[in-house]
Amino acid sequence: MGKLDLSTVPVRTGSIYPEPYAAMMKGRSSLRLGDAGGLTQFGANLVTLEPGALSSLRHWHQNEDEFVMVTEGECTLVQDEGETVMRPGDCAAFPAGSTNGHHFVNRTDRPARFLVVGTRAPREVATYSDVDLKVEIGGGKATFFYKDGTPWAGPR
Repeated sequence: MGKLDLSTVPVRTGSIYPEPYAAMMKGRSSLRLGDAGGLTQFGANLVTLEPGALSSLRHWHQNEDEFVMVTEGECTLVQDEGETVMRPGDCAAFPAGSTNGHHFVNRTDRPARFLVVGTRAPREVATYSDVDLKVEIGGGKATFFYKDGTPWAGPR
């Protein structure tokens, strides 16, 4: 395919999360660069966080590796052991199966951007560290559960 024309890549907003968590993702958007390039083995997304925005709920992946590089602005990586400020050129890696939940928060007054690259496992399970929620993804479908495996029916 070659060079991507970023002006033609749709901006994706919103979340697959059920409420009330979907509303918490306001101010986050992404360009699905891997999809735009026809990639099937890994995803590559350019994520923008407006001031105050979260990248996701704090989570970890059972089957997928994830790599992040900050490209613009400043954001804070939040993990089990604490917080780390990240600036352009700073990178973070999250191996599959590591239960150290993570997400990024923009605590500045300017937009921040980062590139996230991750494997695309045929079946994935992500567990959310701070809420009673996990998701199973397979066959193009996301199904939410409580951490004990009970089907999701809203916060409890």
